[in-house]
Parts: sequence; C-alpha cells; structure tokens
Amino acid sequence: MPRGDKSKYTDKQKRQAEHIEEDYEERGLGEKEAERRAWATVNKMTGGGKKPGGSGRGQKVNKGPAKKGGKAGGEAAAARPAAERSKLAKKAAATRQKRAAGSTKKKAARKKK
Repeated sequence: MPRGDKSKYTDKQKRQAEHIEEDYEERGLGEKEAERRAWATVNKMTGGGKKPGGSGRGQKVNKGPAKKGGKAGGEAAAARPAAERSKLAKKAAATRQKRAAGSTKKKAARKKK
C-alpha cells in the first residue's frame, strides 16, 4: 500500500476530512496544507483507517482535536479588554461578509466539477 493511500478510511472519515479541509481553505490556507491538516486531524481523532487492516480499529473517537481550535481562540479573546473585543468583532464581521461574497463563487465552481 503506497504512502498516503486512503483505501482503509471509511466514507465517514473521508467526509470529515473534506469538511475540515474546506474550513481550512476558507480561513486562507493553501489547498495542500489544508488537506494535510485535515487528514492529520482525522487521524488524531479516529486513530487512522477504520476498515479491516487499518491500525485504528476498535478505538473510541477522540473529539478533542476538533474542539481545540475554538477553545484556544476563546481563551485569547477573553483576555482582551471589552473595547478591543468589540473592535475585533466588527473587523471579523466585515471580513466574513467580504469572504462570503467570494465563497459563493467558489462553491458554484466546485459544483460544476
């Protein structure tokens, strides 16, 4: 089995990786780096491929890695003064609005493929 082969992953694991990858790309990461991080997160959560022959069979799913990003950001925000949080919230809202306009174009292009 060549390195990087995904044949031992379940359909659910592949869907999880795809969703995680899309989120990373929306945050501005490159396509290859987003894919690498997405599969690293799925591996950390599930222990690898779940189909027969995969090393992760019979282990519980660790949801910690999926929750990690939001928790880290929340702690940092809580340490800031209220005025700065408000300013950053307005800036983030403007960025989300700007990216939403661009992401609808990307989603339309993906559906055509």
